[in-house]
Amino acid sequence: MSSKIMLDQVSQRYYRPGSEIELASLTRYEKVYTKVVESSGEGAADVAGDIADEIGRCVREKGRCVIGMGTGKAALDVYDELVKLYFADKLSFAGVVVFNIGELELGAIDKTEERSTFNRLRRHLFNKVDIDPANVHTFSSSATNENVHSLCKAYENEISEYGGLDILICQLTKNGSLAYNEPGSSMNSSCRLMLLGSDTRTRVAEAFQCETAPRTAVTLGMSNLLAARRIICVAWGEDSAKAVFDTIEGPMVGQVPASFLQMHHDVKLVVDLEAASMLTRINYPWQVTSCEWTDYLIRRAIVWLCRKTGKPILKLTNKDYNDNGLGELALLFGSAYNVNIRIFNEVQHTITGWPGGKPNADDSSRPERATPYPKRVLAFSPHPNDVVVSMGGTLRRLVEQGHEVHVVFQTDGDIAVGDEDVMRHILLNERLLQRYGQPNDDQTAMYRTMRSALASKVPGDADIPAVRFFKGQILACESLLALDSMGVKTENVHELHLPFHTDEPFGLGKVTAADVQGIKGIIERVKPHQIFVSDDLTDPNGTHERATSAVLMAVEELQAEPYMRDCRVWMYRGQWSQWNVDRVEMAVPMSPEEFRDKSDAVLKFRSQVHDASFRDNADGILSWERSLKNNRTLADDYIKLGLASYEAIEAFVKYNPQKD
Repeated sequence: MSSKIMLDQVSQRYYRPGSEIELASLTRYEKVYTKVVESSGEGAADVAGDIADEIGRCVREKGRCVIGMGTGKAALDVYDELVKLYFADKLSFAGVVVFNIGELELGAIDKTEERSTFNRLRRHLFNKVDIDPANVHTFSSSATNENVHSLCKAYENEISEYGGLDILICQLTKNGSLAYNEPGSSMNSSCRLMLLGSDTRTRVAEAFQCETAPRTAVTLGMSNLLAARRIICVAWGEDSAKAVFDTIEGPMVGQVPASFLQMHHDVKLVVDLEAASMLTRINYPWQVTSCEWTDYLIRRAIVWLCRKTGKPILKLTNKDYNDNGLGELALLFGSAYNVNIRIFNEVQHTITGWPGGKPNADDSSRPERATPYPKRVLAFSPHPNDVVVSMGGTLRRLVEQGHEVHVVFQTDGDIAVGDEDVMRHILLNERLLQRYGQPNDDQTAMYRTMRSALASKVPGDADIPAVRFFKGQILACESLLALDSMGVKTENVHELHLPFHTDEPFGLGKVTAADVQGIKGIIERVKPHQIFVSDDLTDPNGTHERATSAVLMAVEELQAEPYMRDCRVWMYRGQWSQWNVDRVEMAVPMSPEEFRDKSDAVLKFRSQVHDASFRDNADGILSWERSLKNNRTLADDYIKLGLASYEAIEAFVKYNPQKD
């Protein structure tokens, strides 16, 4: 996935320097000690080792270790590693005292409630190790709106009675919050009831597999967290990158509560490469060290320089290079002009109107090879609508240029369809049956059951199987209409119903061999020359990450097959993020008419063209709107670099399984 791509593009010396002197130079803009690791697994193991050492030291010195624990997804990875250390007899929790640092809404403080952070801690850690239940503390289950303030003060006093927190383990979220301290929190804030923003509610809904997330949480305040003697904070994934940058290199502001970590004397932030992707030493290393100038890094530097100066590539001068720390690059190539020409041609060659390759043409500088022609193309769609919304223009081009295009719905996408859409279709079907024929007993019973289930449904309830099926069929039918408008044959649309989604009430199960086997079956039947797969891994419900993981595992297992040696894997984005122009390897432009056709196809998803449960705080628009906006924005980026002007562009990056 994108983390694998980053491993190919980022030199280890930027995150694993060979000396303390080099580290000091690389981190000159960083105000919090940060360790960058290649993967979340490596990071979790590193943090678990630190915690084990700290527990041992505290227990030896004073007989106990008091720990504040958060329950974000990244933090849970750390706890899984702690459990491994416990079973390897390398760690004991006998002298550990734990305080839960945040709990969801008052009604969820009940320790048996599924939507409870304390319950997550018990399942992932407490029930598996030798901790004394009497040493585990959380917020009072008797909390109400009237007494929550006094109970919060009592909780703070309880921590003080144990001598304060020795260690705080928490996760840095994508909006820069710690625990449930939302943007706008004061550095002096204390334990309190907090109103949750849409970003946090989306994250909670995904984590606890519920359609409607709590609106409030009780949390230790920033002053409580900063009072810990040592703080270890973790963050994984590209969606955390901006928050990581703001925390480490930005100013201390209430809009990024985690930035107050800059005031603490003993903080360690552990992030993977994707989460570190905006740090200066990873993103713009030429600003802090002498670079190893790879093709990728040169292109990235020139795109950055264009943005900084407001000039297109071919107008950059030697002075621009020298004034912005890129003088060594101009010297390396003899002049700014030589670099400009090279990068201009390189970026220009990413643009192609032939995403399947142009037959009978010189393909030496084209993103795709000319032969074979026509190609068999396999486009994987995590939800039925994703492939249209994210790469609909490219899909149409492939069909029109004579390629055999197959689309695979990896899941039913039922979680993305609202209850109101089900009721609309039930009403329509009932009216049609009343006019043209009486419904049979089975139909009547089915509609009655679904109506009853929807009427009695409360926030957090999973849909009954009949409703889930109905929702999935709504989205599938909309997708078939959209694909038909693009010329994709109905017989070339495959529905996998992957078990990780279908077999779980909220569609968020773990990827297993059964998921991979289903994908392998499609690949083996089609024997594609091209595979398109989503890298839009920041989607809030996590379906894309699971669906893409299953595809890449299948590709890995099949790569020795003769037909796979002639197959290229292209990764697309759209709804939740977009490839930056300096990473794009294939850019497929759209004319105004083509972009209108794509927009018309997207609007066929009637179940998606309305307000979602949660909107993204960054721009306040729906995912399909963001995709169309991203297409236009990318085209503007190419224009600013001095390249041809298009209405919109879809972008792709090649995945190389050989380097996985």
